[in-house]
Amino acid sequence: MIPVTFQVVEEAALLRHGSAAIAKRLPKPKSTAELAAIPDDRWLSTMTRRVFQAGLKHELVDNKWPAFEEVFQGFVPDRVAGLHDEDLEAMLEDKRIIRHMGKLQATRLNARAMCDLAAEHGSFAGYVAHWPSTDITGLWADLARRMKHLGGNSTPYFLRMMGKDTFVPTDPVVRSLAHWQVFDGPLKSKAAQAELQSVFNAWHAETGKPFCHLSMILAMSVD
Repeated sequence: MIPVTFQVVEEAALLRHGSAAIAKRLPKPKSTAELAAIPDDRWLSTMTRRVFQAGLKHELVDNKWPAFEEVFQGFVPDRVAGLHDEDLEAMLEDKRIIRHMGKLQATRLNARAMCDLAAEHGSFAGYVAHWPSTDITGLWADLARRMKHLGGNSTPYFLRMMGKDTFVPTDPVVRSLAHWQVFDGPLKSKAAQAELQSVFNAWHAETGKPFCHLSMILAMSVD
């Protein structure tokens, strides 16, 4: 691959869209302290929302979310972790929510995994907050291993929703990487993810920009 400085990428994005349009689309990452202060129930709520959004219109899920909050009693992890099979079966009768037993079961399993991480790190929030973005693909892999229905891009999307600084390998990002000849391959292997991380780490070192800004500008340089 031919090394490309991010300055070249950013100049192409500016030519296509202009600085105002780019600035409007840039995500706002939270600091480590801000992430660590988010209650774990909000992490579980957002994780579950992302799980249910997969394969569905986000608006459909979002409109039903107040009912999800009620049914799952505010998504307090230890409370959700203690749900019985009968509780999940009762949820299948509640027409206010999306009735998908596999994802309902995943919510309980994810709550249990979250409780385990909280016991180890003080809180789930602390576990995520203190994971360095220079190894964000490592966090993707760790969450995908521990959690259910959080594979593919669901993990980086979930982290982005919470304000964790991460790039997201969307189709526009992957196409742009190939266009600039810095990465051209599937992301299924750990080696490929490590290679992609190294590309973003180099651009981060060059510019000092958050990883979420790098990926957004990258996507806008071609699309």
